[in-house]
Amino acid sequence: MSLLIDADFIVYKCCASCEDEIDWGDDVIVVTSKFSEAYDMVLRELYSIAECLGTFDDSILFFSDSKNFRKKISPDYKGHRNRKKPCGYKRVINKLKEDFPVIKWPDMEADDALGIYATQYPGHIICSPDKDMRQIPGELFDLTNPVQTITKEEGDRWHYIQTMAGDSTDGYAGIPTIGVKRANALLDDEGCTWQTVVKAFKSKGLSEEVALSNARLAKILQYEDYPNETIRLWVPPDASHTDDNGAGSKAEAAE
Repeated sequence: MSLLIDADFIVYKCCASCEDEIDWGDDVIVVTSKFSEAYDMVLRELYSIAECLGTFDDSILFFSDSKNFRKKISPDYKGHRNRKKPCGYKRVINKLKEDFPVIKWPDMEADDALGIYATQYPGHIICSPDKDMRQIPGELFDLTNPVQTITKEEGDRWHYIQTMAGDSTDGYAGIPTIGVKRANALLDDEGCTWQTVVKAFKSKGLSEEVALSNARLAKILQYEDYPNETIRLWVPPDASHTDDNGAGSKAEAAE
């Protein structure tokens, strides 16, 4: 059993916290960082996760690619996240590659690589505070609560909930005035189906195409969505047609 760790947020957080500013005057401010401090902080975070979970074989770290297939669905996806990476970010990742197995696959976020790996090779524990990972069947440690087991049905339901509720952080709107609680209630009352999702969108004057776009932005890839190492955009389970493919990128484990 391995720990599958969403390392994006850990490295970003640690590198950002180690930044310091030097004001040289004359309108010049320089941002500095000490690599050893940032790297040691990352290691402490990783070891803390391992200590919480006890016996395991190793930790595999997952990172996002600089390109994102969701941008082809909506150019505005995560459009507000344009801050440059903190000092030392790339150097810390390069050092981690020497000390840990690291996976970063083309055109996808760490979440997607985690989802694909965890469903292709079940039996590991996903370690991530990101609520998106509740879509993936298997064991999940959110870094706060005890490890929880997520069934496929629970994962599919959470995808529908996120599709309707939207995610302003990621940049897709969902349905106006509908949040997680209301979306959950709709699935309880009218059935956990794509038809329920579409009906909810149409009740606010939004088309099925808008619903599908939100669903594809919300969907975290699983192994079934990556045939022959090609990203396949999500299609409703009751759809009568086969939809277009996604980015068509080959995946390689970072070495």
